[in-house]
Amino acid sequence: MTLNRDKRGVDAVASFRISPVAIGCTLLIAAAGATAQQAQQPQQLETVTVTGIRKGIEAAISIKKNSDSIVDAISAEDIGKLPDNSVAESVSRLPGVAVQRNKSTGKASTISIRGMSPDFNGSLFNGREQASTGDSRSPEFDVYPAEVLSGIVVHKTPDATLVGQGLSSTVNLTTVQPLNFATRVLAGGYRHSKTGVSSGAPEEGKGDKFSFSYIDQFADRTIGVALAVTRLDEKNNQQLKFDSWGGWAAEGCPDGGEFLRDTSKPGQACATAKAKVPGGFKADVETNDNTRDAVLGVFQFKPNNKFKSTVDFFRSNGTNKLKRTGLEGAIPGGASGAGSLSGQYDPNGALTNATIANGVVTAGTMSNYKAVIRNHLTTDKDKLTNVGWNSDLRLNDDWSVNLDLSSSKGTRHTNRYETTAGQAGNTPASQLSTISWTGYTGNNFQDVQYKTSLDFSSPNVAKLTDVEGWSGGPSSPQAGYLANPVTTDKINNVRLAFTNTTEFGPLKSTTFGVNASDRKKIRTSDEYRLVIKGGDPYGAASIPNGKTVVASYSGVPIISWDPTGSENTIYDLVNKVDEPIRVKFWDVKEKVTTAYVKGDLDGELFGFNYRGNVGLQVVSTDQHGGGYSVDRNKCTGNTAASCPADYVYGDKSYTDVLPSLNLAFDLGGDQVVRLGMAKVLARPVMNDLRAGLSFNLSQAQGDTPAQLSGGGGNPQLDPFRAKSFDLSYEKYFGKKGVISVAGFYKKLDSYILNIGRRFDFTPYVTASTPLPPSGSKIGVLTSPFNGSGGNIKGVELNADIPFSLVTSWLDGFGLQLNHSDTKSSVKLPVTGFNGADLGNLDIPMPGLSRKVTNAKLYYEANGFQIGVARKYRSKFLGEIRDYEDTKKLTFVKGEAIVDLQVAYEFQTGWMKGLSINFSAQNLGNTEFQRYLPDANGNENIVESVKYGKTYLLGVNYKF
Repeated sequence: MTLNRDKRGVDAVASFRISPVAIGCTLLIAAAGATAQQAQQPQQLETVTVTGIRKGIEAAISIKKNSDSIVDAISAEDIGKLPDNSVAESVSRLPGVAVQRNKSTGKASTISIRGMSPDFNGSLFNGREQASTGDSRSPEFDVYPAEVLSGIVVHKTPDATLVGQGLSSTVNLTTVQPLNFATRVLAGGYRHSKTGVSSGAPEEGKGDKFSFSYIDQFADRTIGVALAVTRLDEKNNQQLKFDSWGGWAAEGCPDGGEFLRDTSKPGQACATAKAKVPGGFKADVETNDNTRDAVLGVFQFKPNNKFKSTVDFFRSNGTNKLKRTGLEGAIPGGASGAGSLSGQYDPNGALTNATIANGVVTAGTMSNYKAVIRNHLTTDKDKLTNVGWNSDLRLNDDWSVNLDLSSSKGTRHTNRYETTAGQAGNTPASQLSTISWTGYTGNNFQDVQYKTSLDFSSPNVAKLTDVEGWSGGPSSPQAGYLANPVTTDKINNVRLAFTNTTEFGPLKSTTFGVNASDRKKIRTSDEYRLVIKGGDPYGAASIPNGKTVVASYSGVPIISWDPTGSENTIYDLVNKVDEPIRVKFWDVKEKVTTAYVKGDLDGELFGFNYRGNVGLQVVSTDQHGGGYSVDRNKCTGNTAASCPADYVYGDKSYTDVLPSLNLAFDLGGDQVVRLGMAKVLARPVMNDLRAGLSFNLSQAQGDTPAQLSGGGGNPQLDPFRAKSFDLSYEKYFGKKGVISVAGFYKKLDSYILNIGRRFDFTPYVTASTPLPPSGSKIGVLTSPFNGSGGNIKGVELNADIPFSLVTSWLDGFGLQLNHSDTKSSVKLPVTGFNGADLGNLDIPMPGLSRKVTNAKLYYEANGFQIGVARKYRSKFLGEIRDYEDTKKLTFVKGEAIVDLQVAYEFQTGWMKGLSINFSAQNLGNTEFQRYLPDANGNENIVESVKYGKTYLLGVNYKF
C-alpha cells in the first residue's frame, strides 16, 4: 500500500472520451446522407405468431444451436413475458445454475453458476458491463423486471469480443429490437400476488404489478421504437425468525443461587452437578414493503442496409422497507459470559423451579432478565440507470465498423433505524423481570416456549432507553442507532471495432477492436447514536402509537412501533465515529483497456465440418483503492476527535493476455460436439480493493504472544485467474428439442483469500503506538490476499424434449430436465468464516452446491399452458447481509422448491390475445435454513425461516 497518488494517464483518458462521440455523430450523418437514396433491402423480421412455453423453448434452442460458443439461453415466451416471474428464477432453470433466496423476502435473488460465487459471474446488459448498487460488481437480478427483457444468454465459454466476462460464466440480458418485428405490437398486463400462505405467521402479504409494452415502426421501416414500463407495489407477509445465538447453551450451577458459569475459581464449585440452560436468543417478526418502477426505451434508425444505429435507455428505481420487531437477551445474565450481546447493565440471574434431566434444565425460571425490545426499520432506495448508443456502418463489401458508447450508474441510499426498549440501565435488580421456559432438550432452541413476569408489550414497562449499555454505558449512552450509508457506482464505456470479411483458408472474417472503461465506486456511512432527549444516560421515553406482536416462536408478547422521524422528537443525534465506522468509508477506481482480435472459422478437420472462433484479449488494468487507517490504541472514544484516522490509498497496474478458442464440429444428424479453451479472470469484489486498515496490540493468549494485529482491504490484489477447458455433445431435434452432455474443468491460477497473515506494520506505527515486549512491529493482518492452486470441475446433463417426438398422441407435452455435479479441490481456511469457531474444519468455496437439479413438465395446446417445476440444490456456503448491511458467509441447507404455472390464452373471437395466468410458488413450503457445522460433522441449525407459499393471478392482453 503506497502513500502517493499516481495520476498517470488522466489527461490521456480525458481526451479519449471526446473523440468517440464525434466518430459516432460522423457515422450517423454520413450514413444517413450518403446512402439515403439507396434501395431498401428486405429485413429479417420477427413475427410473433407462436406464443407460450414452446415458443420460448424453441427460440432458446435456436440460440444455443447457432452459437459458436457453449451457451445456454432463456427466451421470452411472448412480448414482455419470460417463463418465470423474475430474471433470477428464469436463469436458475438452466444447467449448472443455482439460485439463493433472499433471506428477508424468500425470493430468488443471486445466482451461482458452475459451483462458484455470484462474484465470479460477468453481468452484461445488451453486451455492456453494468454498475451495481451493492459491494459486489454485478447488480442483484431483482432490479430487472422480467417484462423489459427479450432474453438471457449465459456464455459458459468466452470469445475475444466478450468484454466484461466472468470466470464462471457471463450473463447477458438482452432487450427487444423494434425493427425485428413485422408490425406494431402493444401488450399490457396486471398481476396480483398473495404471499406467506401457510407460513404460520399471523399476517399474509399481497402485491400488485402492472406492465405495458409498445413496439412500432415508422418512415417505411427505417425507424423503430420500443417502450416498456412496469410498476410493482407489494407488502410481503410477516416472517418469523429465530436466532439461538449460534446454538449457545450456558452451563453452570443449578443451586438456587446465582447461576455461576465459571466454576474454576475458589469457592465457586457447584453443590450439585452442572446443568445447561438456554444461553440466549433473538426472536424477530419481519415485514417487507417493496416498490419498483422500471422503464425501458429503445430507438432504432436504419435508413438502408449499410447503416443501423440503436439507442437504449433503462432505469430501475426501487424502495425496500424492512421492519423488524424482536426480543433479545441473555437468559443467565451478561456477567455470565454472553459476550458482546450483553452489556454492563445485565446482572447474573438466579435459577429456581428447575426441572433437570440428563444435565439439561428442561424447565426453569431465571431472575434478573434484561429484555431488549428491538424495533428496527431499514429503508433502501436504489436506482440503476443504463444508457447505450450502438452504431454499425458497412464501409464496403469487406469492411464494417461498430461504435458503442455506454454509461451505467447505480446508487443506493440506506436509512437504518435501530431502537432499543426495555428497562433502563440503572433499574434495581429487584425490579427486573424473570424469564421462565419449558420444553428445552439441550438443542431444540426454536421449540422452547418462554414467559416473562413483566409485560413487555406494555408502554409502561418497555421504555425507549439504553437497556444494556452496549456503547460504553453512562459515558456514551445509546438508546438507539441511526445509520445512513450511501453507495455510488458508475461505469463509462467506449468500444470501437472493425470487421473484415475477407476469407483466408478457414478464416471467414476478422474482428479487432478496443474497449475502454472507467469505473468509480464510493461508499460512505454517516452514523449516529440516538440519545433520549434531556441528556440523562439512563433517560427513558414512552413508545408512541405502539401495538402488540408476539416475538416469533418464543411466545412472548412485545411492543412494536415505527421509529420514522423519531430523531427529531424523542432522540438527540450524536455523531458516532469509531474504528468499525471509519473502515466503511472507501473509494475504488478502475481504468480497464481491452484490445482484442477474433477470427471466425469455418472449415473441415478430420473429415468433419466445423465452425467457431479463435481470438485474443490483452487487458490492461489500473486500479486505485482508498480508505482510512485507524490505530485502535489511539481510538479512545467514538467522536472524530477521539478516534483519529488517516486517509491512505494504493495503486496497482497489471496486464492479462487471454486467448480463447471455440470449435463446433458437425457430426451429421443434427449432432454437434463443441470444444472450448480459454484463459479467464474475475476481478475482486470492489470493497476488497479498498485501502485502509485498523490495528492494535493484542494480548497474549496461550502459546500466542502479544503482537500487533488488525484488518483491512488490499488495493494490491490481483484478480481471480483460471484456465478453462469445456467439452460438450449436443443432439438436436430440429429446433424443437435437444439433449446435451457437457463437462468442464477450471484450473485456478490465483484466487482471493481473506485470512490472517504476517504483516509489517512499520509504516503505520507511531511513537505512541504500544508495542509487544519484544518491540516487534511484525504482526498479523487479516485482509484479502492472493492464493494459488486448486481446480473446479463438473458435468452438466440437459434435455429439452417435446413428447411429440415419441408419439403424436402426446403432442403438447414436454419435459425440461437438467442436472449438474460439481466438485472443487479448493478449501478455504476456517479463519475466513467471520471469526466463527469451527475448530480445524475447512470451508468450501462460496456458492458451491455439489448437486443441482431442475425439472419442468409442461403441457401446451389449444390455448392451455400448464407447467410444474422443481428446483433442487444441495447445501452450500452462501452469503447474507447482516443488520449493518455487511455481507457475511453462512452455511445454507440444501432445498427443493416446487412451482406450478397454469395459463389460458383465447385463440379466436373478440377476446383473442387475452391470456389469464395463475402460478403457485414454493408449494412444498420449503424453509430457508442456515446452519453451523461442528468438528463432529453435525449441522446445527442456527436460523430457520418459513416463507410460505406464494400465489399469483394475472391477465395479459396483446394486440
